[in-house]
Amino acid sequence: MRRFWIPLAVCLFVKVLSTAQDEDFSKVQMKVSKVAGNVYMLQGAGGNIGASVGEDGIVIVDDQYAPLAEKIQAALKGITDKPVRFIINTHYHGDHTGGNAYFQKQAPIIAQDNVRKRLESGGGGGTGGSVHFDMKPAPHEALPILTFDHDVTVHLNGEDIRALYFPAGHTDGDSIIFFPHSNVVHMGDDFVTYGFPFIDVESGGSINGMIDAVAQVIAQLPADVKVIPGHGPVSSLDNVRDYETMLKETRDVVQQALKEGETLEQMKQAKLLAPWKKYDGDFITEDAFLETLCNSLTGQKTGKFMKHN
Repeated sequence: MRRFWIPLAVCLFVKVLSTAQDEDFSKVQMKVSKVAGNVYMLQGAGGNIGASVGEDGIVIVDDQYAPLAEKIQAALKGITDKPVRFIINTHYHGDHTGGNAYFQKQAPIIAQDNVRKRLESGGGGGTGGSVHFDMKPAPHEALPILTFDHDVTVHLNGEDIRALYFPAGHTDGDSIIFFPHSNVVHMGDDFVTYGFPFIDVESGGSINGMIDAVAQVIAQLPADVKVIPGHGPVSSLDNVRDYETMLKETRDVVQQALKEGETLEQMKQAKLLAPWKKYDGDFITEDAFLETLCNSLTGQKTGKFMKHN
């Protein structure tokens, strides 16, 4: 049975989300690949970067960790000499927004309203249990200066680049970015390929919101679309459908167990998620995802899961 690869971005996620300056990123190399049309993907450490490149300049989606900003800039220079015109954040986590202060010297950052609020205030996030992190408030220069409630469109490079808000999925500030002319979508961390997803319950994320987001995106996309996940290789719509099926099936089996009065510990002992073991990872294990589902379905935001009555 196929095992999911665990990228450096995920291994570092919890440890480095708010303390990237303590880590050595000197050996990280940026990998640039053409996705389709005028859209490229950059991979280093942190969330995947999408880039629309054309005569009007560059629009980038996410900017990884702050210490990688100059490497990201150099990678973009390897594609074009055109300037960065806009940066879009898919959500607030530091492995997707760490380069904000660097890049906002060149161009404005766009994000959903809640991204700015969470970057400005800082605070904790996590699954409501075993996975937890704390983020310091971001400096003023790292805060998005253009925010939106529902959606925004950037008209550059022959694209109508649309950022569409999907509430309460990975976090409470998720945007999925559509590049219709190039037939590409960047799904942020609402779709990842490393196995069970990290749902930031403490930051307003939820299993039902993530399922809703994935289902709505699938319904809008053509069969041959290229999908940039938050982490992992370029994927297909079939990959996203498989992911949606896993989310629904695991949600439903935990919901039924809760309805029958089972506790989290009983579910762990029964290995309730064993049928989906191929999604078990070093970052989000079976038990961590089981805990996530329980906390999400019962509204438990922080601390240990309590039996739902």
